[in-house]
Amino acid sequence: MSNRPFTPLPLPPTLDLAPLLPILVQAHEAIARYDEAVIHLPNPRLVRRSFETQEAVRSSSIEGTQATLTDVLELDAADVRGETTRLHGDYREIANYRRAIAHGQELLEKRPLAEVVIKELHCILLDSSRGMHRSPGEFRRHQVHIGPPGATIDEARFIPPEPHKIPELFSDLMKYLHDDSQPDRLIQAAVAHYQFEAIHPFADGNGRVGRIMIPLYLYEKGLTSYPNLYLSEFLEQHRRDYYEALGGVSRGDWHTWIALFLRAVRTQALITKRRVDEIDALYREIHATLPSFQSRYAPSFLDALFMTPIFTRASIFNQAELPSKQLASALVDKFCQAGLIVDAAPHRQRNKTFVFRRLLQIVDA
Repeated sequence: MSNRPFTPLPLPPTLDLAPLLPILVQAHEAIARYDEAVIHLPNPRLVRRSFETQEAVRSSSIEGTQATLTDVLELDAADVRGETTRLHGDYREIANYRRAIAHGQELLEKRPLAEVVIKELHCILLDSSRGMHRSPGEFRRHQVHIGPPGATIDEARFIPPEPHKIPELFSDLMKYLHDDSQPDRLIQAAVAHYQFEAIHPFADGNGRVGRIMIPLYLYEKGLTSYPNLYLSEFLEQHRRDYYEALGGVSRGDWHTWIALFLRAVRTQALITKRRVDEIDALYREIHATLPSFQSRYAPSFLDALFMTPIFTRASIFNQAELPSKQLASALVDKFCQAGLIVDAAPHRQRNKTFVFRRLLQIVDA
């Protein structure tokens, strides 16, 4: 292939949307059903933490991490940050991704999804991770190329634009992203995701930043009530198609990429709605039994279980904001006796870890 840097075509692209209308309509309908399910939860925070962690695991996996959802939740509970484990680097990256998701929502309460916000998210993503020396929060200043490890620029699959072109290209992308005259927000999101990845504005972390931007954009533009509709599960499962479709746009094929993106939206909206419905049913089922626990703190303990399904006695005490560690320990014992949680290591005498398996089976299905 040519070893010259690629310059993305100007925005907006010329698109024939007619062939995409069926899947576009299906994607919007699926989002609406998903959002209605989330809105009707007794507390949307019940799904937020687990969904954020699952997204962080999936998106980071696309970039090569090996940690699973269970790995991350166990390290959360142990509060050791993974320093002494084989998963230290993975855990830091995933924890940073999760922080960036949560911080992104906070930022959007005050300002639009703009360059300054995206740079701030990038800074969080690369905080003390493998990218700590890759200019976090700053556009790259050097030419890069994308290909197999050790590939020269002549062997590269893709050569992003020269660094001096990034500010103007990025400015054009932001203008397009917030252009209210465009025919459809999902089409804008698909086009913007490709354009961001093609610009490759940062030295590291572009894929993760680009995937974080999708739920934030859907939330900002009112398609979702919370920024919890994540696509990385689908994109990880269809990783080859994902990369090939993005590469096809560089050769003029927008249709394949946009169709894949819309299929990802539809699929993940339907899957996430099913999970939300199952979590809602599980919560209501258990909540109905709480009077038998004879504790006015049982509801807050239950809410904490849904936010941290793997925990220690100490971590659930902090999460549930209970008045004493003795009360937290007593509630752990009662919930174990009721069969709602299990001791993950019954042979261990200290630092026991407990698991809310029914929730994990829903989230990680």
